[in-house]
Amino acid sequence: MAPNISGENRCVDSKFEVQPNELVELPEKILETEKTEGVLPVKETKGEGWFSFKTELIWLNIIAISLVHLIAFYGILTFPVFECKLTLLWGTLLGQLAGFGVTGGVHRLWTHRSYKAKLPLRIILLVCYAMAGQNTIYDWVRDHRVHHKFSETDADPHNSNRGFFFAHVGWLMMRKHPEVIRRGRQVDMSDILADPVVVFGEKYFLPLKLFFCFIFPTLLPIYCWNETWYRSIMAQVFVRYILTLNFTWCVNSAAHLWGTKPYDNKIQPAENLGVALVALGEGWHNYHHVFPWDYKAAELGNYRVNTTTMLIDMFAKIGWAYDLKQPSKDLVKRIVEKKGDGSHPLWGEVPEPKAE
Repeated sequence: MAPNISGENRCVDSKFEVQPNELVELPEKILETEKTEGVLPVKETKGEGWFSFKTELIWLNIIAISLVHLIAFYGILTFPVFECKLTLLWGTLLGQLAGFGVTGGVHRLWTHRSYKAKLPLRIILLVCYAMAGQNTIYDWVRDHRVHHKFSETDADPHNSNRGFFFAHVGWLMMRKHPEVIRRGRQVDMSDILADPVVVFGEKYFLPLKLFFCFIFPTLLPIYCWNETWYRSIMAQVFVRYILTLNFTWCVNSAAHLWGTKPYDNKIQPAENLGVALVALGEGWHNYHHVFPWDYKAAELGNYRVNTTTMLIDMFAKIGWAYDLKQPSKDLVKRIVEKKGDGSHPLWGEVPEPKAE
């Protein structure tokens, strides 16, 4: 997942239909590792090193990203928390809403089609996503579908085999690898272009982003509780925005490098509690890459570490979210027993009893 974050929406063959609103039981074929037509083999790509890079650096991005991070870091160190409690609360609320726009909207709904949403919810998700200040929905979805289909290859926009920094933010500081561009052109995006909410968001992308991510969040504290311009700008334009970006980026970096692999020990994505906490439930990444079409993006709908699932379930109760997809318990168990690393709390490896 990334600011401008597979060719298929699901991790299974297209001939295996996933029925909405049902626990999905798929054939044994999902348990076998198959070669998907057109998929690149996983490459052991080493980090670039300090002065050699696979593609051209974008110096404007390097300077801009570095500068806003330095300002945000200064703001975090100097922000008078106890004098600006309402402003801090406002920034926290907007950070959560922006995060939901990313996780529940552009990721689980528009990229993976793991559930369906009625018009009011799609509008809410569009506004929340605009608050996150990331790339267009079209670009995000295309890049993330490519990421899933060609994970940890040169076609992966934020290939974690190129190191933590590249996977986290470095990929935004240089030109895309030619394979990323080539594979991105092959992704079917017809479903995205058929959604009028997405089309509206594409047409008015810049004004929506400027208003909901920067202007509205900054002006409300100034006019509602007489916050100073400096504090409001620092809190919203820099601190809240940069923290939200980095929480999203952690899914691409930390959740692809550190953690357990109870569902498939041969892929890079891992279960990472820390990332789940800051990214509203997106840290259960080993599970997500095995079952990308599960609306929970995790095996368990634990609301404490999966706020996104809680909100989707809430909207499902009022009928705005529906056709929620998830695999059957038996299918998950068979995957764990066949491919997992033994760390699953229920179906992991049972140690042999010690000899007396």
